[in-house]
Amino acid sequence: MWECTVVLLIGSAVAAGGILLAYIVHKRRQVKSIPLGEGWWGAGEKPLSEDDTIYPFKVQTSDKEIKDIHERIDRTRYTDPLEDSCFQYGFNSTYLKKVVSYWRNEFDWKKQVAVLNKFQHFKTKIEGLDVHFIHVRPPHRENQKVLPLMLVHGWPGSFYEFYKILPLLTENHDGVVFEVICPSIPGYGFSEAPHKQGFDSLAAARIFLTLMERLGFSKFYLQGGDWGSLITTNMAQMKPQCVKGLHLNMFISTKGFKVMFSLMIGPYLPFLVGFSREDVRRLFPFFEKNVWDILRETGYMHIQATKPDTAGCGVNDSPVGLAAYLLEKFSSWTDLRNRDLVDGGLERKFSLDDLLTNVMIYWTTGSIVSSMRFYKENFKSNPDNRVDAKTGIFVPTGLAAFPGELMHCPKTWAQIRYRNIYSYTFMPRGGHFAAFEEPQLLANDIVQFVKKVEEF
Repeated sequence: MWECTVVLLIGSAVAAGGILLAYIVHKRRQVKSIPLGEGWWGAGEKPLSEDDTIYPFKVQTSDKEIKDIHERIDRTRYTDPLEDSCFQYGFNSTYLKKVVSYWRNEFDWKKQVAVLNKFQHFKTKIEGLDVHFIHVRPPHRENQKVLPLMLVHGWPGSFYEFYKILPLLTENHDGVVFEVICPSIPGYGFSEAPHKQGFDSLAAARIFLTLMERLGFSKFYLQGGDWGSLITTNMAQMKPQCVKGLHLNMFISTKGFKVMFSLMIGPYLPFLVGFSREDVRRLFPFFEKNVWDILRETGYMHIQATKPDTAGCGVNDSPVGLAAYLLEKFSSWTDLRNRDLVDGGLERKFSLDDLLTNVMIYWTTGSIVSSMRFYKENFKSNPDNRVDAKTGIFVPTGLAAFPGELMHCPKTWAQIRYRNIYSYTFMPRGGHFAAFEEPQLLANDIVQFVKKVEEF
């Protein structure tokens, strides 16, 4: 008799354990969202109503503007680099002189303005700010599914990073084609800078959700890297019902016991912690690749997250100083090995015209300081205590892991935050500026992800 009782108790315990496990899995997969919040970032008091008109915008320049930058360039003082220092101390001034000579004597800003105006630009006022964006519609063809897609840039980039990928995304991919919206983050480029403190990624996400709603899109896809990764993630957390899919080329998840345990076991028994051979190759030795290199590459972040107005004071008045400050990132963040090259490897992936066009967007709009303030606003308090850091992401997610990205995040780590990963791709080449460096690779990965979501 007692044997039957024991069996019944064990059976009950197993059943209860199964129910508990099912409940935990259900709770983990249950879609959660974060509050939209509200804000007003315009100058002065908030008016009773706001004009929601969308109006065309055109990038412009003048001979006076070009003459002014040439005069400032001509007054530049340089410091000789240390012997054999390459880019280890920052932007090598010997190579900088070559870049500046091209800028001063060959670079045609009027021609580049015409390139910028190749796509349609618009502005609209949201939460007190004039928000700039480009809107690219595909050519009309029969039997194709047009899907809205927003691409969001980061720092020290701009909407211009996406110019090479736009034609690739708006062409027909076996019936799938995108209608693309590329906004400028407020405080960057042609979007008005916030006039009040507190404008962080959550505020940017809310503004971009309003923009998509104003354009008439109730469901859409999102893609981002750098700050764009965080902003689009926040958008997916705020309105998961609107986001059909989220594609990222930068993603980080380094908290918790799972991460610590995998760091201890991963180099020796990677299969036990869900690491592939490629994960092991990219992650280890961990201290060298994910601590020491990060410390060497994030000095800019510490000053921008604490004293952005001080950091931007000098480069806001010197075009050459601005170029050196920005372009150094396009060297090392593309491939850390570029620090050992006398030219920083800049022209291996980019043309000087493209690099200087991005610099000119910051220079002509005077937006370097306001772009730096975005760091201060996002690091005013511990980011791990924010509501978005404590909330998972439940929309279909596609992750593109580029080998030159500053930090590698294995799929098993990404799953801690991103609970519905449809695709995870080890990209064969490329770094932090994926759309700028490898537009075809990134476009291909976006398309294959969307096809999985759409079940093509």
